[in-house]
Amino acid sequence: MQKIPEILLKKAEELREKTKRRFPKLAPLVKQCFLNTIETTVTQLDDGSFFVITGDIPAMWLRDSAAQVKPYIKYAAEDESLREILRSIIEKHAFYVTLDPYSNAFNAANSGVIFGYKDHTDFENGYIWERKYEVDSLCASLYLAHDYYMATKDRAIFTDSLHEMIRVVIKTFTEQQDHAKTSYFFSREDCPESDTLSNDGRGAPVNPETGMTWSGFRPSDDACQYGYLIPSNMMAVVALSYAAELADVGWQDMELASRCHALAAQINAGIEKYGIVEHPKYGRIYAYETDGFGNYNLMDDANSPSLLSLPYLGYCEADDEIYQNTRRFILSRDNPYYYEGTAAKGVGSPHTPENYIWHISLAMQALTSTDEEEIRCCMDTIANTHAGTNFMHEGFDVNDPSKFTREWFAWANTLFAQTVETLVNR
Repeated sequence: MQKIPEILLKKAEELREKTKRRFPKLAPLVKQCFLNTIETTVTQLDDGSFFVITGDIPAMWLRDSAAQVKPYIKYAAEDESLREILRSIIEKHAFYVTLDPYSNAFNAANSGVIFGYKDHTDFENGYIWERKYEVDSLCASLYLAHDYYMATKDRAIFTDSLHEMIRVVIKTFTEQQDHAKTSYFFSREDCPESDTLSNDGRGAPVNPETGMTWSGFRPSDDACQYGYLIPSNMMAVVALSYAAELADVGWQDMELASRCHALAAQINAGIEKYGIVEHPKYGRIYAYETDGFGNYNLMDDANSPSLLSLPYLGYCEADDEIYQNTRRFILSRDNPYYYEGTAAKGVGSPHTPENYIWHISLAMQALTSTDEEEIRCCMDTIANTHAGTNFMHEGFDVNDPSKFTREWFAWANTLFAQTVETLVNR
């Protein structure tokens, strides 16, 4: 394992001291959660590049790895060793996306190791751990590169492979505006229903006229009920604006930047036309999914991108009227994955058992809240539900937090630390 950049050790200690003053019950957790990704999941490979596992799974998810290192990016301008790690991870993303934009998780080497099920799809490669197509995975790679450049102005990331990655993302999103005409399919044998796509691996039919881009799976890696996943399309709108900026600044590729802006506008128009529902109790709210034929899935999932996370993603402001309507729906029993118990309340996921809520969703609720009492409640809940481990978990029982999934989940740890850092520095 490589040496931890000094800047991160320094900032972790500073964060613990600040947390003692604002959220004293969280002080024993925050330093080790902040350092969890760099201490336990970032590995330097034999070729000198860096690889990031999710924690208890030895593969690199595009979405998770970008989220895991996000709290570190703001400090990269101060430390070359940290810049070296982040540049390598960005380049690794570019390599994987250009290898196969339809895969969500990858191996460190061309080893052929897979998730464990027999999958049927139209492309195989030894680097691929799992080939579930998720729009947010490609968005995460664009967010990562853009965040890094904005923090450091380090032009070393503007490689041919990153340039090609942007072109591949645009091509993939554009093709999936009419999913029926594309070759991608995914089916899995002997697995839960949520792990495979219906309709012989093609998913439920969708309207190709919406302008939105199709996703096979959610950020939870569960199959979409309807193929237009609204929060992922919203993330795509922002990611494409970031891609346009990178194309302009990095390579002066105005043609590519123009394509990014045009595609973002098409997707956003589709969200506004097909992604908003008039709810009898909450007014105009965003649906979680739609097929573009008038069918909607009204819910939210703990994983990000979620509807709850929209201000965090940069899609809208926290006081946006439709977002606030949607937020009231999400944080109510009308959301089928909102749970209340004797120990906690919050948003869970169909990916985990009933009555399990997620530390990720509690952190996101606090990050996107404008209400100090709500923020304090979320932080108190986290302080009381880590089951004495001083680390975050995936989901936990709202009545008995000693029952939880995933003891080692680096994304949840660093998002929690990022949340605390944001709050104590306000």
